[in-house]
Amino acid sequence: MDVRQLSTLVAVADHGTFSAAARALFTVQSNVSAHIARLEKELGVSLVDRQHGKLTDEGARVVERARRVLNEVDDIVADVASRDADISGQTRLGVIGTTARWLAPQMLGRLGTEHPGVRTVIQEGATSTLIPNVLSGHLNAALVHLPIDDPELVIEPLFAEDLFLLASSSHPLAAHETIPLRDLDQVPLLLPPMGSALRKVLERAAAAADITLRAQAEIDGVRLLASLAFDGFGAAVVPATAVPNWLTGSFRMISVPELPRRVVAFVRRRRPGPNAPTQATLEVLQALIAERGHLQAGVHPGTSAINPLRTD
Repeated sequence: MDVRQLSTLVAVADHGTFSAAARALFTVQSNVSAHIARLEKELGVSLVDRQHGKLTDEGARVVERARRVLNEVDDIVADVASRDADISGQTRLGVIGTTARWLAPQMLGRLGTEHPGVRTVIQEGATSTLIPNVLSGHLNAALVHLPIDDPELVIEPLFAEDLFLLASSSHPLAAHETIPLRDLDQVPLLLPPMGSALRKVLERAAAAADITLRAQAEIDGVRLLASLAFDGFGAAVVPATAVPNWLTGSFRMISVPELPRRVVAFVRRRRPGPNAPTQATLEVLQALIAERGHLQAGVHPGTSAINPLRTD
């Protein structure tokens, strides 16, 4: 078994056919077939169902572990290449959408200046989809929001941000600058789906206030929640970074004092440790947030803002 065989199997899984995998690997289909056949012979199992063009159950299990092996090989290459002062190599970073819109441009700009040899691959997604990709090794790390409870992850809180009730100026609630949480009992709201990290935070706050949150609709994605609120489809509870400073329009951000802040954290697998490009990315993020976090309304950098809210 060698790395070429594993990378070929992963390419087949990612691209769906031997011919598409060959194109992605800049080789010919016969080479793909040969690598898969040799790997199947060594393992003594069928990895690809040729008739239906998909992985077998055994193939899916091997692909999951193959990704980890290939990512670890990439990390070894990156760490060896970064033995001197210049850090180089690739980091695969997941980012929730609201944080990406605010922080990613600054992060990429500073990485390009301070570590030009670092190649950053960014995957945007919800916390619920990014965490499994970190655990599987598909991502080196991710910027997600807490709470997260997994002993396989190292959690580095970065900042806390206020939660607001966002409504268009035409919404009845827009008459308020501040509204007590108890006044939202049974009021139709645009909410994240049950089970999501943000919804768990909101439901705990509602339980403490002895009220029931009523979902006008459940929306999986904070940016879409905010867009619907901007367009007048309802009022939505969103974090501060869902409304960047440059955004203008006819809307109201209504304070709900009883709502806790949301904590955004940098998470990675406990083992293996981060490669040099991933560690450099974390350090750039920490520096940026310390220097510029206060410029984004509702964002609170520093341990004094985060420690009371830590859930890891």
